[in-house]
Amino acid sequence: MADVKQAARPLSPHLQIYRWQVPMLTSILTRITGHALIAGVVLGVWWLLAAATSDSYFAVANAVATSWFGDLVFSGSLWAVWYHYLAGLRHLYYDAGRGLDIPTAEKLGWACIIGSVVLTVITILLVQ
Repeated sequence: MADVKQAARPLSPHLQIYRWQVPMLTSILTRITGHALIAGVVLGVWWLLAAATSDSYFAVANAVATSWFGDLVFSGSLWAVWYHYLAGLRHLYYDAGRGLDIPTAEKLGWACIIGSVVLTVITILLVQ
């Protein structure tokens, strides 16, 4: 067998070439929030099923849902809903062929991130 000389080069050069950009971050956040919404749905469905099952089982589910953990899951899910909604609007704008230049895409990305946080805080304040 012939001797093969390995070249001294990195295995993943993309990590040295590309820098993090806002559109890259928002794309990843859209996928993460889409999957993270499942946690809130599972907790909510568990709470509803426990309410239909028995009083003692509902007491356990209600204790979890109204604890700091439940508040964290539901608040995170609320943020994920708002972020996913704004990202969807941004993609509709992109589908119309607008906002595809880098400066506009970065501004729209920051608008999704900041807007979702602001809308989450407003929603929490209005519901309390």
